[in-house]
Amino acid sequence: MIELAILGNSTSSAANWENFLTILLLVFGLFLVLAGLFTAYFGSGKSRTIGVALLVFGFVVGIAVWALWHQSWGTSNGSVGLFTVVEQSVLVIVAALIGALVAIGIFLVAIMKS
Repeated sequence: MIELAILGNSTSSAANWENFLTILLLVFGLFLVLAGLFTAYFGSGKSRTIGVALLVFGFVVGIAVWALWHQSWGTSNGSVGLFTVVEQSVLVIVAALIGALVAIGIFLVAIMKS
């Protein structure tokens, strides 16, 4: 039987869940920071205050994930570092986007030629 380790090199299910939660929370924090920057820059009044709150909360989530990784999550993953997980995640997303764009391109060429 072939085992697919999508979220890391470890065969431990706990490590896979920790990687999944790390990616999920880091992306959540990143998009909070981006939304906060956008809202704080383009907003006015109450919107600007909400943007600053989103920005701060995004940084807090990122710092909390980093602290959790170094305190407990990183220990069950052996020698896998936080930046290794982030790097692998980015590579998986880029590969998925390239595959999707190629498939859409083939689809459009087939539709336009018929």
